[in-house]
Amino acid sequence: MNIARAVATRSTCPRKYVGAVIVKDKNILSTGYNGSVRGMPHCTDIGCDLENDHCVATVHAEANAIIQAARNGVGINGADIYVTASPCWNCFKLIANSGIKRIFYGEFYRDERIFKVARETGIELISLENAGGLEEE
Repeated sequence: MNIARAVATRSTCPRKYVGAVIVKDKNILSTGYNGSVRGMPHCTDIGCDLENDHCVATVHAEANAIIQAARNGVGINGADIYVTASPCWNCFKLIANSGIKRIFYGEFYRDERIFKVARETGIELISLENAGGLEEE
């Protein structure tokens, strides 16, 4: 989780700094942070594009980590993901369909639906919100 926190410092949307690390067999496969669409200006440069109090200019950290793995031809089926905040509904669906089996998250962020669907699909959701100190990954 400490690596996910470090990755989050690269986020380019000041609304929320989120980092994600995909890991399998104790090897880092991919990382991602929330930021603008590739080639577009960053929120830190031009401001956020808000709809219903959410910035819609950014791609979320989890999605970017999955995309980065795909761009590099890295298989993530059966991997774990460490995210500084629990995934939103859309990112949870991407994670589920990518084959990731466990989601470790720092703080809970907004969407309760992920818990029900995680139980139904056999995906483990593990909160590290109250785990102090250094985590293994």
